[in-house]
Amino acid sequence: MTPLYEGKAKRMWATENPDTLRMEFKNDATAFNGEKKASFENKGRLNNAISTLIYGMLEKEGVPTHFVRQIDETNVEVKKVDILMVEVIVRNYSAGSFCKRTGMEEGRKFSQPIVEFSYKSDELGDPLINDDYIREMGLASPEDMAHLRKSALKVNAILTDFFARCGLKLIDFKLEFGRLASNPEVIVLADEISPDGCRLWDLKTGEKMDKDRFRRDLGNVMEAYEEVLGRVKENLA
Repeated sequence: MTPLYEGKAKRMWATENPDTLRMEFKNDATAFNGEKKASFENKGRLNNAISTLIYGMLEKEGVPTHFVRQIDETNVEVKKVDILMVEVIVRNYSAGSFCKRTGMEEGRKFSQPIVEFSYKSDELGDPLINDDYIREMGLASPEDMAHLRKSALKVNAILTDFFARCGLKLIDFKLEFGRLASNPEVIVLADEISPDGCRLWDLKTGEKMDKDRFRRDLGNVMEAYEEVLGRVKENLA
């Protein structure tokens, strides 16, 4: 396998098929744009398992993704895509950077989901941008942006209902999309969906079950991820 890219949480490898790649989930954890770092045993396995189950569920719900199949505990085969440099954030409740920017208390439910866009750039700290920025920077067309917003809201509706059945409240999450290398006109959901990129709170206790346990030094990070995996498995059985 030829290594192609290594990010903060994953590695990408070439395969014999020019239209597919191998995506490896790492045990590394980062926060605050890479300022805080750690490694957790089984993190790659847990995120791979959670993301694989959720992407399979989304595919059945009619959401096209880059997912092909799970290879082993830390690797999946995915369709090769050209990642759009626009990250999509969907917020159902106030938390994280939203509270820092606005001063709003954590945990307030919004009247309807908020959709944000950020420029995918570690060097710049993934700054928030809007449709006008995206147009002038040539990151995506207005038609692409309409598709991203519609797709993100569809994913949000599916995940909000699904996680509620798991006893979890979906606070917010980020998504990445990419153009299929085999058909650049088609944009699909890419990257992963796991507690690394979703805020998930227990419906009964409000306990945080996501990477905020690492960000805020709450402890039991992998125990929370393991609990999320167990609930996801149970509700997809």
